[in-house]
Amino acid sequence: MAEPTSAPSSSCPICGKPTDPPFKPFCSKRCRDVDLNRWLSGVYAVPVKEEENEDEDPTPPTAPGSE
Repeated sequence: MAEPTSAPSSSCPICGKPTDPPFKPFCSKRCRDVDLNRWLSGVYAVPVKEEENEDEDPTPPTAPGSE
């Protein structure tokens, strides 16, 4: 039976210091709050591919004189 391996030590994504379990994946409340502020202020954004005809009327156009 293989022995379990220890998890690799991780570092804070904000400052690079070792993580602290109460604030994981961050090292402190400060870095956790910096990350939250970045999300709330729009620094981080999930890319979205917009449809070309998103603003157009979804109903097909009618031929002239067919009304």
